[in-house]
Parts: sequence; C-alpha cells; structure tokens
Amino acid sequence: MSDSSNDNLELAMQEGKYIRTIRSFVKREGRLTKGQAAAIEKCWPTMGLEHQQGMLDLAQVFGNDNDVVLEIGFGMGKSLVEMAKSAPHLNFIGIEVHRPGVGACLMDADEAGITNLRIFEHDAVAVFADCIAEGSITTVQLFFPDPWHKKRHHKRRIVQPAFVESLRSKLKIGGVFHMATDWENYAEHMLEVMKAAEHFKNQSETNDYVPRPDLRPLTKFEQRGHRLGHGVWDLMFERIS
Repeated sequence: MSDSSNDNLELAMQEGKYIRTIRSFVKREGRLTKGQAAAIEKCWPTMGLEHQQGMLDLAQVFGNDNDVVLEIGFGMGKSLVEMAKSAPHLNFIGIEVHRPGVGACLMDADEAGITNLRIFEHDAVAVFADCIAEGSITTVQLFFPDPWHKKRHHKRRIVQPAFVESLRSKLKIGGVFHMATDWENYAEHMLEVMKAAEHFKNQSETNDYVPRPDLRPLTKFEQRGHRLGHGVWDLMFERIS
C-alpha cells in the first residue's frame, strides 16, 4: 500500500469511517434461471436499491415511518420474504451480493404480493457506510454468514470490532443486532466480539446465547441440521447508547 493510501485510510478511520480491507465474502456468479431474471427485470424498478443513490430517506423509500429491519446476506431470500409477509407493519431491507439469490428473493416477494421489502445487490459494508443514516434501523439481522472455518481465514469473518462499531451507529437506541450461526466456533467468536463492544447489552439471560425467537423462521437447512444433531446459536445484542 502506498504512503498516500495509508494516509487516506488513517484519515478515514479518524473520521469514524469503516474501510473494508479484507472481504468477508467470495463473489460467486451463478447462472440466473429464467424466472429469476424475469423477476429482476420486473421488480427491480420498484424494489431495488442502488448503492450510488447515496444516503437513503427511508420514509420516502417505503412511503411510511414504520420500523426498518435490515438483513445482511439473505441467501435465496426465503426467510426474509417470510418475515416481510408475516410482519406488514415493518419495513425490510435485504442486502445480498449474489445475483441468483437476489432474483430468487424478488421472485418470491412478487408472488407473495409483498410491498414492504427493498433489496440491495451490493457489499453490505459499503451500503452501511454510504446509504444508511445513523439511528435509522430497528434491527440488523445476520443469519448464517460464511464462517470461514479455517483459522487462517478468521480475519475474513464479517463480525469484527470495526464493523460492529460502524453498525452500532446505524441502529436506533434500543435497536438490536441479531446474529445466528450453526458453527459453534463462530458463535464463540461473535460472543467474544460483542461482549467487548461498548454500548451494547446482551439480551441473553445467561449472558451468552438466546433461544431462537419466533420472528426468525426455521429454515429447511436448519431443520435438517436439528435432525442430524447440529447446534444453532442465536445472539441478540441491544444498543443502549
């Protein structure tokens, strides 16, 4: 890295900006089905959000002042669509970098007639930094992120102190960061990072994990894991200041 790049990075950090230097995902360009491609073409004008739009006025985006739930990395979007359908009094934003997942989510949302969901196809760190106003989000959800299970790859895990601090400012006071993983080592990592994070309170009565709340749908993948005896760990931390 050049001296000027180092200077720019240091200045950004001093200004409280989070700069991604290591990516927490690998871009995999799967092939779109015809249905997914058609859903993107049909639904993107009304449901799609662009990073280049800059800072969002969420009341204008949704046409109301309802609380906003934001999910990072929604995969194929099944659970996100289910949540949006079950909670029409809430607004939902999903962020996903994989285009087939975006197409699948939009296709399901269109079939369900959902109007309280918007989608970014972009890097979540950049979206948080450039598009989400401070104190505007009620809940941030991170369900089953890539665990980067090899020790040498742990630095790629998205739950890191700098990202948590950037996320905190986007939550309302009383807002919640809700994480779930089926990798025990990643759950322990999440808990360690969140316990060290200032201005958060663990909602667990035992100061570790919480039972899966009803608001998080049980996925087919998770049901299969339960049958095989695999564990799933939920963590919910509230912004208190």
